[in-house]
Amino acid sequence: MTMIILAIVLGAAFGFALDRIGATNPDYIIGMLRLSRMHLMKTILLAIGVASVLMFAGLLAGLIDPAHLGVKTAYFGVFAGGALLGLGFAVAGYCPGTGLAAAATGRKDAMFFVIGGLGGAAAYMATYAGVAATGVLAPIAGGKTTIGAIAGTSYPAVLQASGEVLGIVLGLVLIGVAYLIPDRIRGKTSPAGRDPGVRTRAGLAG
Repeated sequence: MTMIILAIVLGAAFGFALDRIGATNPDYIIGMLRLSRMHLMKTILLAIGVASVLMFAGLLAGLIDPAHLGVKTAYFGVFAGGALLGLGFAVAGYCPGTGLAAAATGRKDAMFFVIGGLGGAAAYMATYAGVAATGVLAPIAGGKTTIGAIAGTSYPAVLQASGEVLGIVLGLVLIGVAYLIPDRIRGKTSPAGRDPGVRTRAGLAG
């Protein structure tokens, strides 16, 4: 029960943060993909960078048990699925996480997005045996492989270097990139600060 309550609290906090930074607004997301409104990308890179530095520094300091780490298996289907996710992200202006958070705020388009996602998941489950038979789910590159070796784990590593140090360095790089990215790379924003190339639902209705 404690784990369920903790998951609910953390999920609610994460959803609140997504809403506060504008990630539940498809106009902001599409503006990011158009490279005309970059604050979401800056926030995402900063969050990943800080989390990476804290986690790998915690591993080095012995504050985090490496047994808690979980490395996802690499297989071709991951890349195909990532491409489909990116396409849906660009078309709908939502990803699974932001879609759920947006639905919680009462956005009807997000509710349809969530329903469509659940339908897609059901379709995948129904066809899983056929998909697996194609071989796209077979592990590649050693399956659960890390870039650098993580002490206390048995995961194979691409580089025989400290995975903790690499994680900290990559995290610092992401933080630096987040700091250096301008507010927009292309296009101009309107006086109100909205990307004129992104039409809101009100604009579409008008």
